[in-house]
Amino acid sequence: MRSDAGRFWATRERPFSRAVEDAGAHRTVDADDLVKLCQAIARQESIAERTRPSLWMAR
Repeated sequence: MRSDAGRFWATRERPFSRAVEDAGAHRTVDADDLVKLCQAIARQESIAERTRPSLWMAR
């Protein structure tokens, strides 16, 4: 999504688990441009992967 102010936003359709949120991952992120938005998304997914590696490895 893009806000009226020109910032880019992304939100996960499926929320993170409570443990992942407690570790610092955010379901919704924003940034000034698409590259930074992709980086913000990657940081959140990285937090999730480090927090719940057994769930990710099972895929």
